[in-house]
Amino acid sequence: MAAAAQSGLGAEELALLEKSLGLQKGNKYGVQGERKTPVLQTNNGPSLIGFITIAAHLVKQAKKEQLLGSTAEEKAVVQQWLEYRVTRVDGCSSKEDTRIILKDLNTYLEDKVYLAGNSFTLADILMYYGLHPIMADLTVQEKEKYLNVSRWFNHIQHYPEAGHMCLIVNFSLKFCDLFKSCRMDLDFSANMYNRIRYSF
Repeated sequence: MAAAAQSGLGAEELALLEKSLGLQKGNKYGVQGERKTPVLQTNNGPSLIGFITIAAHLVKQAKKEQLLGSTAEEKAVVQQWLEYRVTRVDGCSSKEDTRIILKDLNTYLEDKVYLAGNSFTLADILMYYGLHPIMADLTVQEKEKYLNVSRWFNHIQHYPEAGHMCLIVNFSLKFCDLFKSCRMDLDFSANMYNRIRYSF
């Protein structure tokens, strides 16, 4: 799995965040360096560098500071998950990394609705964006293995400020998959019946 920071997805996600926050387009995003660190070209002042820095700036620009947390503790938890997103999720490079991230997140979300506890925050939005390609690639059975992550992800993908900007990830068996499975069972049963019937 390629890291988001390495593929330049950070700039795309920031444009997506800008749109979901209701900001008018106009910000120009670029990337710099080998790691393709996002850069925001500001109209008045120096350029802003870094995924978290730019995301927090956009939230403040949209006057939605509650997304950064309302208490000192909540702000720290939001910051913690934003750092986790950049250091762990974006640095995910193998199936084993993915498994560890999903396992850790699944344990953490066992008794939580949102990453920062009881409030929807920027951490939920950006972790959702970062996990979207991972969750989209999982089978239904794999999603069931990480039930708390799947519950959280499905909730966030239907949240107006986050999910409606990305393709919806399916969490149930499709009818055609179910039909194929049943058809295989029926074919197997018919074959077994014919073998038994003709063996006597």
